[in-house]
Amino acid sequence: MTNQQLDKTSPPVSRLEDLAKLADYSLLDTLNCDPDATTDGEDYRPRQVFTGHYVPVKPTPIAEPDYIAHSNTFFRELNFADSLAQADDFRRLFSGDVSHVPAPMRKIGWATGYALSIYGTEYTQQCPFRSGNGYGDGRAVSVLEAVINGRRWEMQLKGGGRTPYCRGADGRAVLRSSIREFLAQEHMHALGVPTSRSLSLYVSKTESVSRPWYSEGSCSIEPDIMASEPVAISTRVAPSFLRVGQLELFGRRARKHEHPKAMEELEMIALHLIDREYKNEIDDNLSTHEKLVILADAFRNRLTSLVANWIRVGYCQGNFNSDNCAGGGFTLDYGPFGFCERFDPIYQPWTGGGKHFSFFNQPVAAGTNFHMFCTALRPLLESHPESLEKFDEVREGFSSVMQMKLENMWAAKLGLNTFNAELFQDLITLMVQTSVDYTLFFRELSNIPDSIEPLKKSFYKEPTDSLKEQWSQWLQQWKSLATTDQNTEQLSQQMKQINPKYTWREWLVAPAYQQAMEGDYTLVRELQEVLTKPYDEQSKEVEDKYYRLRPEEYFAAGGVSHYSCSS
Repeated sequence: MTNQQLDKTSPPVSRLEDLAKLADYSLLDTLNCDPDATTDGEDYRPRQVFTGHYVPVKPTPIAEPDYIAHSNTFFRELNFADSLAQADDFRRLFSGDVSHVPAPMRKIGWATGYALSIYGTEYTQQCPFRSGNGYGDGRAVSVLEAVINGRRWEMQLKGGGRTPYCRGADGRAVLRSSIREFLAQEHMHALGVPTSRSLSLYVSKTESVSRPWYSEGSCSIEPDIMASEPVAISTRVAPSFLRVGQLELFGRRARKHEHPKAMEELEMIALHLIDREYKNEIDDNLSTHEKLVILADAFRNRLTSLVANWIRVGYCQGNFNSDNCAGGGFTLDYGPFGFCERFDPIYQPWTGGGKHFSFFNQPVAAGTNFHMFCTALRPLLESHPESLEKFDEVREGFSSVMQMKLENMWAAKLGLNTFNAELFQDLITLMVQTSVDYTLFFRELSNIPDSIEPLKKSFYKEPTDSLKEQWSQWLQQWKSLATTDQNTEQLSQQMKQINPKYTWREWLVAPAYQQAMEGDYTLVRELQEVLTKPYDEQSKEVEDKYYRLRPEEYFAAGGVSHYSCSS
């Protein structure tokens, strides 16, 4: 690497000048810039982007930024001093002002385009130009790539202002959604689920925008008011923000021969994905077609593991289009997400998501995204029949690998050495019939109870005598299988590392962003503390507040039980 790197003995990064020394812009330096882009980055009006991998964009700073929070955990991983988050120049940069950054940082950011496919169907009509050339980062602006402790990280402002892809929107994110994304990313990391990370969160003291939302006490499916909300910028961080939808964009252009460099640009971005996300798994000396076969297998492994983990912890992405599917195989896009509380296989927090993106349908949605991933890369393999055959075998094997990962996950949640289909199916049926809380049930089961009485803590309604008997029979059968090869205490500890105690509960998060709008960030920071220790036995006060069933009045509440957007 040409830049300086930190090691574990280095003093913490406490100044922006120290961070600047670690800058290393691989995307800007190795991929193609849109030839129609401006040189100054002031490129804010919606327009078609026909070629190139990125558009230089200068983010739009939020007015009078106020510090809310930073990820203490992630700062430690990056060897950043906590004080850095409140340093004036750091706050300016990560609230959108790049005018002052020290060299070799660049006083410009970048946005990228991608294609849209929904459940394996290619779309262009939502693009304002009806061409598909207007999809991309409409309010996400990357401002830095840096190599820190030997790892490459890209830092991206969510709500950083308009880009050519904004499709007429204002390029802003509101405080409500920014708090959700900031907390959710670090919660997912603590749960052991691959995810983009949260760096910092700043809110404007004076700038606000109007968004459709729900009035207090509303049970409407769609928002019933226009709410004026403070704008905020959260900085999310990942090894890259390359999406399946980006590969699709270049794959479509190559298939249709849309410009002379279409095939070349597809190969460039595919190899860039490998360099950014799979460098340790794919030998750089191999030919491109050999690399792509290994890439497909590696991405399939990551994507199937990711979705199995989502279901393990109760997460529902809500809108798992290909443009919301990270090429690195981690969780990306915390918009209309939710966590399943009262168990429902077709749980869907987003009113626009439908059953196809619901909780238990996520493996199928992942399969369609993997299919689009393979379709995008296929033009690069068509002149290499042997590699293409291997590549297609990987694609066709997705569902069997996904099923294996799911069965292994369910066995682990239940403390079993092997998956038992009959036991599992009986459990799912009972959970639906009894209306149980997903997280509470598996955590209580992890205590290896002798009767169903402790499990009732997770029941939203009292079971009938018949159901009680079925539960008792199921519990007896489960214990006979689970405790065969290990003692109860070991089994309990093992299961508690799989089944979290604390989960995201929207009705407990909503008060945090409501208070934050009044300038009180206490509850945001409290939630940050609780949600980043999801497996721990925390204090009695925390348990009483956060380890409990959702009150009945929140089940139909707009903005809590469901939401049409999270802008």
